[in-house]
Amino acid sequence: MRILVLGATGFLGRHAADRLRALPGARVLGGGRGPGADVPVDLAAGDPAALAEALRAAAPDTVVNCVGAVGGSALALTSLNAHAPAVLCEAVRRAAPDARLVHLGSAGEYGPADGHRPVGEGHPARPLGLYGATKLAGTLAVTGSGLDAVVLRVFNPVGPGAPDASLPGRLAAELRKAGPDGRVRTGDLSAYRDFVDARDVAEAIACAVTAPRPLPGVLNIGSGTARPVRDIAEGLLRAAGRGDHVGDRVDEDGDGSPRSAAVPWIQADITAACRALDWAPRHSLEDSLADLWAATGEPGAEAPG
Repeated sequence: MRILVLGATGFLGRHAADRLRALPGARVLGGGRGPGADVPVDLAAGDPAALAEALRAAAPDTVVNCVGAVGGSALALTSLNAHAPAVLCEAVRRAAPDARLVHLGSAGEYGPADGHRPVGEGHPARPLGLYGATKLAGTLAVTGSGLDAVVLRVFNPVGPGAPDASLPGRLAAELRKAGPDGRVRTGDLSAYRDFVDARDVAEAIACAVTAPRPLPGVLNIGSGTARPVRDIAEGLLRAAGRGDHVGDRVDEDGDGSPRSAAVPWIQADITAACRALDWAPRHSLEDSLADLWAATGEPGAEAPG
């Protein structure tokens, strides 16, 4: 089985590629712009003909798309999150129409939850900002492509290698920099989020790659539990051996995310993913944070992607 992973050098892409390499008989190819890519591709270029040519040469049985932008300019968000998936679908249709496409979406596509009710795949998609809107556009391109495709709508990923663009990655880096007696500054940490370990996301990707039957168009990938964001700070403090009282080390008077205020609570309903993929999350948040903290202190630890 030949599996092409686009974005294999990023946070989720690295974990996905590592897990997929363990599949019996799998040959994993990394696609990207870097000099070490097995398959030279540039999704941001938006050229379906060039991408189709690369796909013909690679002859993948499955394409896993982990490429995306979580921040930056409107042009970057639109290019990577909305336009690139549409280009990819067109290229797959031309060059590998029998290949399965596994695309990573985002919980940001949903917007506000309905009170404290877990969000299922049938929940209205009402993204609040450009990030969520562009991710939703990418999802619609994939689900409307007519390909053998599934969107794994990932909630809040955490774990070793979490990038500075995420709260867990940023907070771990700042606590490490501040030292045992230092303090860090954050925004309000009272919102509730569904944190899922990147290795559990990778396992869901592997299950989607190997599932013998057609899959639903969209599947939620989360832990199935809403946790206060403050638990991230407490867990990292415990992992660092600095107690777990946030007020001793963290000031919550900084600028917070507008989305946190607009979406105070969200939790994934993962029933459909568990059933369709024969999958379930395995890692606790505490283990995810301990491993994240350990990774930030390792010489040559993986850089955020």
